Amino acid sequence: MQQSARQRRLACAQVAFQVKNGSRLRVLRQACRQGGAQGARRRRVGQLEIAAVIIDVMHDWIALKEKIRAWGRELDLAAVGFAGVALGAAEVRLTDWLAAGCHGTMDYMARHGAKRARPAELAPGTRCVITCRMDYLPEVCRPASADPIGPPRSQNRLAAPHRGGVGLGRPGADFAEISRYALGRDYHKLLRNRLQKLADRITAEVGAFGYRALVDSAPVMEVELAQNAGLGWRGKHTLLLSQTGSWFFLGELFVDLPLPADGPIEPHCGTCTACLDICPTQAFIAPWRLDARRCISYLTIEHPGSIPEELRSLMGNRIYGCDDCQIVCPWNRFAPPTREADFLPRNGLDRATLADLFSWTAADFNDRLAGSPIRRIGHERWLRNIAVALGNAAPSEQARAALLSRADCPSALVREHVGWALSRYPG
Repeated sequence: MQQSARQRRLACAQVAFQVKNGSRLRVLRQACRQGGAQGARRRRVGQLEIAAVIIDVMHDWIALKEKIRAWGRELDLAAVGFAGVALGAAEVRLTDWLAAGCHGTMDYMARHGAKRARPAELAPGTRCVITCRMDYLPEVCRPASADPIGPPRSQNRLAAPHRGGVGLGRPGADFAEISRYALGRDYHKLLRNRLQKLADRITAEVGAFGYRALVDSAPVMEVELAQNAGLGWRGKHTLLLSQTGSWFFLGELFVDLPLPADGPIEPHCGTCTACLDICPTQAFIAPWRLDARRCISYLTIEHPGSIPEELRSLMGNRIYGCDDCQIVCPWNRFAPPTREADFLPRNGLDRATLADLFSWTAADFNDRLAGSPIRRIGHERWLRNIAVALGNAAPSEQARAALLSRADCPSALVREHVGWALSRYPG
């Protein structure tokens, strides 16, 4: 955290009291302590005036909050909210989820322990978390709604599915299905830059203050914080959901300013279970509870080893992530397209064939995916994932030839999955 507390005007409520009303409050409190009938009157008047001072100071913080929201809109942040730092109930749920082993090989989730649920321990001095949303769905990739609660309607704002990278993962398909958030440039730097600009605007208004900008860069319960800040509710698929869908990134500013927290909003999932029912691997063991070990996003991105054989045929043509639970959500009919050019598909990833992507060398992978979130999984996992998808593709000479070209791959991991895929071809 940046330490310049003595130089800020609105460092905390106590400082505001001292600077603006400290002497007045001392006089009022002294009057409140006087005895007798006259003292009783002074106590009542003094208590009312103390309340007025507190309201005045709180008004300063509320006014600052509205300015921060306006600055966020100017920075193309879809929404800005304010959360407190108490996450006790979430900590209990997290501990239970970790104890059940649902995090799989993501050891870092357990390694940081309760710090995820204690923002003030992660960033000492934190008194409020400013949470922000940034839309990422490219117009060209807006998926067709499965409309689980009724037939497609003319006012449905979602376009028809494109050939690749934009629809439900399908077995037998020869194109690659890639999660929408990964089709363009890596969002971390872009969103962190916007958060920094927002912090700069706050500094210009109130003076130097303590803050830390975070975008998936520290153990943070971002959905819980965003929910507490009123940016949406936790959907049954565990993602944050709003009445404009779920195609957005989340980022946070941990600040030492005592900004009043916003309240959570009412959930609007009702009895709908479309997101749970569509999951190809049945990774949702209950509403609001995901077993990551069965989740395709985990298997293709986070999991470093062999993909369990019983899950491979269920993965279809998904080679990086899975959006199925979002695609079928009725609220995503109303998802706005992103205004960020960096989130538009690059390198033809929204229409690439499996065979073409499987032919990339390590150098091709690193060069073409520079600046992409996909690059962090490395070329070996990339080939592993595509081998599984080729095993699920409709048999063709092109697919078979692609697999045979990697049959002697130096990586044992890749050879294993290529062998499995070839075993599914006749002859």
